[in-house]
Amino acid sequence: MAENRLIGDYPVIGIRPIIDARRGILDVRGSLEEQTMGLAKAAADLFRNNLKYSNGEPVKVVISDTTIGRVAEAAACAKQFKKEGVDITLSVTPCWCYGSETMDMDPTTIKGVWGFNATERPGAVYLAAVLAAHAQKGLPAFGIYGEDVKDADDMVMPEDVKEKLLRFGRAAVAAATMRGKSYLQIGSICMGIAGSIVNPEFFEEYLGMRVESVDEVEILRRMEEGIYDEEEYKKALAWTKEHCPEGFDKNPDYAQKSREEKDKDWEFTVKMMCIVKDLLNGNDKLPKGREEEMVGHNAIAAGFQGQRQWTDHWPNADFTEAMLNTSFDWNGAREPYVFATENDTLNAVGMLFNKLLTNKSQMFADVRTCWNSESVKRVTGYDLEGKAKDANGIIHLINSGACCLDACGQVKDENGNSVIKPFYDMTEKDIDACLNATTWMPADNGYFRGGGYSSRFVTKAEMPATMVRLNIVKGLGPVLQLVEGWTVALPDEVTDILWKRTDYTWPCTWFTPRCTGEGAFASAYDVMNNWGANHGAISYGHIGADLITLCSILRIPVCMHNVPEEKIFRPACWNAFGMDKEGQDYRACATYGPMYK
Repeated sequence: MAENRLIGDYPVIGIRPIIDARRGILDVRGSLEEQTMGLAKAAADLFRNNLKYSNGEPVKVVISDTTIGRVAEAAACAKQFKKEGVDITLSVTPCWCYGSETMDMDPTTIKGVWGFNATERPGAVYLAAVLAAHAQKGLPAFGIYGEDVKDADDMVMPEDVKEKLLRFGRAAVAAATMRGKSYLQIGSICMGIAGSIVNPEFFEEYLGMRVESVDEVEILRRMEEGIYDEEEYKKALAWTKEHCPEGFDKNPDYAQKSREEKDKDWEFTVKMMCIVKDLLNGNDKLPKGREEEMVGHNAIAAGFQGQRQWTDHWPNADFTEAMLNTSFDWNGAREPYVFATENDTLNAVGMLFNKLLTNKSQMFADVRTCWNSESVKRVTGYDLEGKAKDANGIIHLINSGACCLDACGQVKDENGNSVIKPFYDMTEKDIDACLNATTWMPADNGYFRGGGYSSRFVTKAEMPATMVRLNIVKGLGPVLQLVEGWTVALPDEVTDILWKRTDYTWPCTWFTPRCTGEGAFASAYDVMNNWGANHGAISYGHIGADLITLCSILRIPVCMHNVPEEKIFRPACWNAFGMDKEGQDYRACATYGPMYK
């Protein structure tokens, strides 16, 4: 667990135990108190034991002081939750209750309702009634209803209920965590990439975030005026010299920098990372008299323009980008940052979604080349195998800069499987495995005239992965596309041949999608042919269902995915917008509009 490096508390989940208010001679309410509060406690325990904030701390959950049967108790609960900082509510009940009297009417909270499936009391009837009330009032809510009928005294939570509750919880915490935070763009538009054209309205209206802008010259000012933590810089430089070995120089002899120039570039790039961290979240250890710079920009995500105005003259930011996105640095394991190369703001948002749902480091990559089976065979003589063969191809994910070192695939779980771990599970052995798999290559001076260093590794592992891209379409707004698949471990000699067809000094990952044989997922080629931009944000794990749920909270339709229909979980009122799942999504998002507009 680490400190929250952002200003503002993490979101709190509030549990609302809803009960039949009738008392009378048989005391209906009294007979339900223990069961109702038991369901609330079970839901709270599920969240506390399975959900963590990005700093590793368990998610905070509070339960209403009393069960809620009438308006007065609903109002008292709302007052309590306001004091507790509740952003997310889950109403739970085993019985019939008074829908509009007991529902959460706060338009700013993210809402779920769990109706216990048992025959003794009509929890399902309340669930249906209150979801109808939410729909009628324009307050989208997630409905949770177990498939199997339970006995009234059975307090074992069904697995399908657990899955939906946790999906709701993960997505809701992710959405609420972004509120009030900043995206920091350092520089501006990179090489005409539309994604790096910051759209303040999108951040403000859909995510509840603000956009902060700092010119790249601020980094130079801080260097020249000594506005950085000298002690940390010396520690960082010493660590870098010991743990970040320099690789071969691909430039012709006449274009290579001298040893002295390269050493100065290392000093520059390490100092640059220290300064960028300060820009993101502040640093109270800056020199006295620099109180303004100590504050930072409260950035939960950021990006650096780099090309070309910076990189034509100064060392590139590849080291800064890669190390910020990684789950460790010279201080050991720590929460990774979200930092986009080329200031691709939209890819940064994809990385942010992924990180908040998984608490894991994220990959940033060009979706560079699709190699179908025939092309691989022609160039290398190798026949693709396994999942790559099933998809008839692989997609080359490669970009200088921002890919996390965790993506090397050399970190193992207890069963010897390659994984990407949350930072709070990273050991010294794990950190060493990532560092030993990585070399740092002098920059291609054709691309980067100012020099610098790019990380180089190859992902030598099969790992589940999800690739995401957010795009903004004029007249439609933001849309998200995603594809679940796997990283692919090719034989070294095959990787070598294919890798040399592009930049051999950048981190290399082979990815193959899970294909359905239809449409955009007919093959690896079709996935790439339907991809909406030049970059992708790649996360460890198959998290497509969580992303769909998160996007429904944010009112962002999903235009392309390969998630099985039974895993799709959106607010119940989406069902009122037609029978086709994707059409529902578009129509509902358009009707409700962004949360913060």
